Amino acid sequence: MNQKLLLSLVAAVALAAGAGFAWWKASGNSTGAPQYFQTFPEPRQLAPVELVNQHGETVTNEVFKDHWSLLFLGYTFCPDVCPTTMSALGQIYPELKDISPGAPIQVVFVSVDPKRDTPERLESYLAYFNPEFVALTGEHKMLFPFARSLGLMYAIAESTDNPNYLVDHSASVVVVDPDGLAIGRFKPKYNPGEVAVSDSIQMLTDLPYIIKDH
Repeated sequence: MNQKLLLSLVAAVALAAGAGFAWWKASGNSTGAPQYFQTFPEPRQLAPVELVNQHGETVTNEVFKDHWSLLFLGYTFCPDVCPTTMSALGQIYPELKDISPGAPIQVVFVSVDPKRDTPERLESYLAYFNPEFVALTGEHKMLFPFARSLGLMYAIAESTDNPNYLVDHSASVVVVDPDGLAIGRFKPKYNPGEVAVSDSIQMLTDLPYIIKDH
């Protein structure tokens, strides 16, 4: 990972997120309902998994219970979408924690690149953004059905013998409720020439209404 490039990107996104948060605070949401969140027609049951977290501990679907989770697929070698999204989530995380003290909000980064993303690397990666975030990974036989159950996808289109291989993956952030069910997602807008990422300010705007109406 190019640490100087990543830190520069983090700083730039943090400034943008800060400006966006100021706009959100000024404008508010007067509708009383989520404006940006795409609710699934029915809550999705997550495929059962046995994964490992950034501390090397084995976890199951129980990791989602009694929390609201903002879940994002990615990998630490990702050059754009992942660090941008993680940085933006890190910027709003103090506000996220205040939304639902009864069932706390957690950010869950699921690496779909288990060959390179060891627990040690995941722990180091999270340190750039927020060490309180959760990182998970596991074998593809677990990750593929898990991603599909979330309505997401990923694919490795080239040989992993190339040390710089890329992984195609969804950029949406899925909301998992305290019962461990995926209830919807924040989907990025795709504009030519721009990195497609989910808008963290939209999440901050809508989550209080999502939680209140659940």
